[in-house]
Amino acid sequence: MTEKIIPLADHRYLNRIPLIPAQLEAPSGLLADTRARPLQDLRISITDRCNFRCVYCMPKEVFDKDYAFLPHSSLLSFEEITRIASLFVAHGVEKIRLTGGEPLLRKNVEKLIEMLSALRTPDGRELDLTLTTNGSLLARKAQALKDAGLKRVTVSLDALDDKIFKQMNDVDFAVSDVLEGIEAAHRVGLGPIKVNMVVKGGMNDQEILPMARYFKNTPYILRFIEYMDVGASNGWKMDEVIPSAEVVRRINAEMPLEAIAPNYTGETAGRWRYAGSDGGGELGVISSVTQAFCADCSRARLSTEGKLYTCLFATGGHDLRALLRNDKTDEEISTVIAHIWRARDDRYSELRTANTDLKSTRKVEMSYIGG
Repeated sequence: MTEKIIPLADHRYLNRIPLIPAQLEAPSGLLADTRARPLQDLRISITDRCNFRCVYCMPKEVFDKDYAFLPHSSLLSFEEITRIASLFVAHGVEKIRLTGGEPLLRKNVEKLIEMLSALRTPDGRELDLTLTTNGSLLARKAQALKDAGLKRVTVSLDALDDKIFKQMNDVDFAVSDVLEGIEAAHRVGLGPIKVNMVVKGGMNDQEILPMARYFKNTPYILRFIEYMDVGASNGWKMDEVIPSAEVVRRINAEMPLEAIAPNYTGETAGRWRYAGSDGGGELGVISSVTQAFCADCSRARLSTEGKLYTCLFATGGHDLRALLRNDKTDEEISTVIAHIWRARDDRYSELRTANTDLKSTRKVEMSYIGG
């Protein structure tokens, strides 16, 4: 028997501590990178732990019972997260998404949400404060999340068939429990709720139509995500990617669709709605493999232990935690953030589309910086 070995680069302890520029600066709220992309979205991973072992994110052969997750002392505290978030907001961030791992596993996450919900943009507006979850704890936490100030949630659900879903999450978790969480979130007003399905060819692509049928004529926005080469642990292969165009073709053959305009510049999902006078709702496709959207990407990512990543497919981060814990001032850290973003030239998906051999690049794992 041949043992399967998956190379896994551990980026958690690779430090790139930013230098403090000699000339400090006040944030203008109009930060842009080398491709004129503004800084508008911040995704914050608040735990590297998850109670699922999804095959495309945290496969059991890597994240087994012996895997060493980050110790609590390495995690950013809620106060540290809020401090960094406030600096990003001053630079123009209007949307904050909490991710993981599974963010609802972080103890007292409602307290963090309450702290972040108090932040305001320079012109006094509330933030679009959201959270992505696998739904396993959502039913019991939905009301507390809403009360703390969370605006909406995105829930991952990769199949309606229990057997297929359990193969995907690899921990024997039932579809019905995720659906219960979605319904609970809707009842308390955490919406509009988006439901994300990662489509992996040969594993769950037969669930595309059942998912579309189920969520048609509901308040929920179903989104299909192309299976991506994030990190090294998922053993990604291009021939397991079902292009979004094929997803749309399959659905359109049974339930006619028509394209609709994006809600804003830089929206990751291509939007579609069911044609006809009776409506039927909206669905989306996220095509980061076959139709790269690097040109409009306005997202920065903060890892569980405080490293700033400027791309989901990054090979290294910038250690903001070191600055926090070495008593650097807000003005110093804010200036560092500005310099990092202005130097940003990431366009991995555009390059990978032209040359899929780039899948061998040792990238940071999705479970560490969030999807």
